[in-house]
Amino acid sequence: MSFLKRFCVRSWHRIKKGPGYGYAELFHWYCDNTNTHGPKRLIIEGPKKKAMWGLLTITFACLVFWNWGVLIQTYLSWGVSVSLSVGFSSLAFPAVTICNSNPFKYSRIKPLLTELDGFAASLLERIYIYSQSGTLPDPLLDTTSRNATGQNLLWYHLPLVIIDETDGDNPVIINILGPNNLTSTNGTTAGYPIPPRRYKVAFELCNASGSDCFYKNFSSSLEAVKEWYTLHYLNIMLRIPLAEKAAMGYSGKDLILTCFFGGIACDYTNFTQIYHPSYGNCYIFNWGLDGNVAVSSNPGVGFGLQLVVDVNQEEYIPFLTTSAGVRFLLHDQKTFPFVETMGIYALVGTVTSVEILVDEVMRMEQPYGTCTADGSDVPVNNLYSSYNLSYSMQSCLWSCFQAQMVKRCGCAYYLYPLLDGANYCDTQNNSDWVYCYYHLQDSTDANEECIQICELPCIENQFRISTSMADWPSESSEDWIFHVLSHERDNSSDITMNSDGVLRLNFYFNEFNYRVISESAATNVVWLLSNLGGQFGFWMGGSVLCIIEFGEIIIDCIWIAIIRFVIWQKNRKKMQLPQLYNDPPPTVSELVEGISNQGFQPDIINSCTSQPQPPDLHIPTTLEVPGTPPPHYDSLRIQPIDMEQQSDNEDF
Repeated sequence: MSFLKRFCVRSWHRIKKGPGYGYAELFHWYCDNTNTHGPKRLIIEGPKKKAMWGLLTITFACLVFWNWGVLIQTYLSWGVSVSLSVGFSSLAFPAVTICNSNPFKYSRIKPLLTELDGFAASLLERIYIYSQSGTLPDPLLDTTSRNATGQNLLWYHLPLVIIDETDGDNPVIINILGPNNLTSTNGTTAGYPIPPRRYKVAFELCNASGSDCFYKNFSSSLEAVKEWYTLHYLNIMLRIPLAEKAAMGYSGKDLILTCFFGGIACDYTNFTQIYHPSYGNCYIFNWGLDGNVAVSSNPGVGFGLQLVVDVNQEEYIPFLTTSAGVRFLLHDQKTFPFVETMGIYALVGTVTSVEILVDEVMRMEQPYGTCTADGSDVPVNNLYSSYNLSYSMQSCLWSCFQAQMVKRCGCAYYLYPLLDGANYCDTQNNSDWVYCYYHLQDSTDANEECIQICELPCIENQFRISTSMADWPSESSEDWIFHVLSHERDNSSDITMNSDGVLRLNFYFNEFNYRVISESAATNVVWLLSNLGGQFGFWMGGSVLCIIEFGEIIIDCIWIAIIRFVIWQKNRKKMQLPQLYNDPPPTVSELVEGISNQGFQPDIINSCTSQPQPPDLHIPTTLEVPGTPPPHYDSLRIQPIDMEQQSDNEDF
């Protein structure tokens, strides 16, 4: 603290004293002492060479600063370089999820869908009649139709309409379910472009007040009816408890007939069962939630996972499931399987071989990239964390979409996990949820918002697969294969299975070579400093010490400027003060005479007392006698010395 005080005092004294030298002296000293090539020539050469070397020095200095700016900008861009390396070792087998394309057995869920199936069949029939005759029979529903509970029929909340474009300027909209009140539009409909045909089928979607409506167009009446059926099917299923829905689905024993991994027999008990809203009961092999992960000892079919699956097409829901087969997905352990968006179909009556190659991707975090280690820094509530799973990009996107759905529509979408405090969308309680859902689904801004928020995981495994298929079983072997499978499943001597419901799956590593794709910083501090020094040495022939010298000169220039500014401020304040005297100020001898001789009154006293004085200046009219008498000034004069008297004193 004392050192700081002394430093401040000395600095203040230096400021009051003023600069000891100017800019010219400072420049001359720098040019004479710097180790940088060029500035010395500015003080030792003649005028012509001084001009030439001055121009060269300024030009090369500008080039140095320009290159430094480019280098610093490159460093602050936080670029990365991607390296690819290949390794060879035994690999952990990926998690394999398989789901039946049909979520529930139709025999068990049929009582809940009887009325909906009837309406779907009537819709297809009425669309076919209109396509043939251009007219519809009596209305199937009207706005006053009610069910047994006295409530409006739910089917009417989602009108399915035919847009007749025979007259392109005045298309006619016909409600397939309700009364045939013919209405015209202005020739345009919201949604997809109008295909070149006479009519098309669409949803008429309106908000709760009916003030805003648009048409969701479909390229085919098949897709329109299936989508209409699915929306009402979801509305029915959300009222059924989860345990009851799982009981209506396919059990592991029904779905998985045979299982082998690495040549060792396994069964459905080696799979983890989860419920998927779109596919019912799904089964995951090697999920790793218990900490045990299966490792493949060798590449090839015999050392992978081999399954025989029965999808049982006889139990398919007619209007819901239009594809027969198995939906499968390969993914990391402890990650939720997003089978609906990322899965692949395997057809019945075939053997599907899936060759697996592994890419381990390692990304860099901020500031070089936008990845996240575990998702804790992503501002999205991960709805799939209840499964005790790790973070994934897909889980973040669906969680973000569900949050937007609850915020904008007031309810949650049935196919995604439920937020705390929210309820699933119900047509009876949320009549306009379909209108809001399609608006949100087609919103580019909403999708872009979720993409900007969600981040890729810093470390993840990506599985590159290649599939090949063949008919299975062959005609010559199908009898004994189906006979054995029927006996093992049903304990029957009769063949109860056929190629319409059975398929085979083989998952295996093609080779144990795996690729590691890693990111590394393209620039670092060492790179930056070496390049800055290289540019400075190339253009100016300098080093780090030269940069320090230049910095010292800049500091000295700033210091000189501060000192001169303070002095200028002090002089400016002095010039602004009012004058104390009308006449020239008294001399020192006059002031001394005024003190020693009370009778002496200099003109300054009279002139000062006769004029108005500044408020801060008080000059007394009568000078007070000082308490100490004035010195005897005669003693200060030179007196001759009596040498004889002095010699006498010395003798004495």
